[in-house]
Amino acid sequence: MYAALRLQRKLKHQLKGVAPGRSDGDGLLLDSGRTPGAGLDAGVEIVVVNPEPYMTYQPFLPEAAAGSISPRHVVVPLRRVLKGCRLVIGEAVSVDHERRVAHVKTLAGEEEGSGPVEIPYTELVLAPGSVSRTLPVPGLAEHGIGFKTVEEAIGLRNHVLEQLDIASSTRDPEVRDAALTFVFVGGGYAGVEALAELEDMARYACRYYHNVRAGELKFILVEAAEKILPEVGETMGRHALRELRARNIDVRLGTRLDSCENRVAVLSDGSRHPARTLVWTAGVKPHPVLRAAGLPLTERGRLQCTARLKVDGVEHAWSAGDAAAVPDLAAQEKGTDGAVCAPNAQHAVRQARLLADNLAATLRGEPSSDYRHAYAGSVASLGLHKGVAHVYGRKLKGYPAWFMHRAYHLSRVPTFNRKVRVLAEWTLAGLFKREIVSLGSLEHPRAEFESAAGAQRRGNGE
Repeated sequence: MYAALRLQRKLKHQLKGVAPGRSDGDGLLLDSGRTPGAGLDAGVEIVVVNPEPYMTYQPFLPEAAAGSISPRHVVVPLRRVLKGCRLVIGEAVSVDHERRVAHVKTLAGEEEGSGPVEIPYTELVLAPGSVSRTLPVPGLAEHGIGFKTVEEAIGLRNHVLEQLDIASSTRDPEVRDAALTFVFVGGGYAGVEALAELEDMARYACRYYHNVRAGELKFILVEAAEKILPEVGETMGRHALRELRARNIDVRLGTRLDSCENRVAVLSDGSRHPARTLVWTAGVKPHPVLRAAGLPLTERGRLQCTARLKVDGVEHAWSAGDAAAVPDLAAQEKGTDGAVCAPNAQHAVRQARLLADNLAATLRGEPSSDYRHAYAGSVASLGLHKGVAHVYGRKLKGYPAWFMHRAYHLSRVPTFNRKVRVLAEWTLAGLFKREIVSLGSLEHPRAEFESAAGAQRRGNGE
């Protein structure tokens, strides 16, 4: 989104007319004229291919799950932001770069049964990001819950509140214990922030249940490494660990999930935990479309890129973000040979903007620039008014770190509209009580109507 936004500004005088609402996986295609090398004289068309009509600001997913932010304010509508681009809602399944054609599976194609459509391009920008990295754990596909999309975040919120309803109404002690046990796998940003925010919310919600006490909640964090939150440094990571354990959260380091069949989490330390909630946040991997693009990849499956954000050794192909292995020139200058930029938003947003500048410069026949950014540090939220931060060498914890976390992400969330709405929601949340309503029926909105229609058929003797 950032690359397309920058391009439509840099090339606004060359853009072809795009009718509002015109719509024919992930990525961006730049169609510059009818034939390769036609230059800017023939005009430019920016085609953005994405499975959803919005971009998700993922750092706000934990707060959306906890109810601190409305889900619609965590996403940015692409049609509103990219008015100068043609948006194609679909999934890029493969790329034939020799022919310069992308094969895209669209909603219309699925309805028509016509298969993927071909979209020709002159310049290709592959920025599909990453997907959840799963392991062959028995029962994971059936019972695991991811935490990478806004739909998963809201679904998890509804699920947690529904477990409190189950615990409050059941007379079976085993069902009650399983409903009040929540297992999170993965001690990185996603896992720790999601667990901390949801534990905060669940503990608060317990005051409205006459027979469920906060002390009965059992939250378990499973991490295969010997530390959590490595991004914030060892000192702040240890503080985060102490903070979580002080809240009676069972953090198990050096431990793996071996199985979760029949809603029982079996850990590598031999313990068994009947649990109706298992959240999987154990890392990410490059998007599968990269392997279907026929472009050079690293051992970890990321696109091999140069410092100018071009795919190494390939003309007319660009990449940025999680999908790209870009040399970290700032780290290499400090003696870290072969270092590449970490797959995080701090690099991705800056890379996207420079990619657009370099692509526009290349089309104009002008020189391009190398990407160079010194890592600024990291911030992480541990629930309301709690956090850790390690920024520019300074270490913060507690309320100052939490405030910095919010201030930083408020400054980074795209569009002024979203900034104002998020700030307004935070302000109102400080004045009023939390919302603890579960809208689980949103996941199956036709269930009630189908039940009524089925009863009508049975009443008619059909």
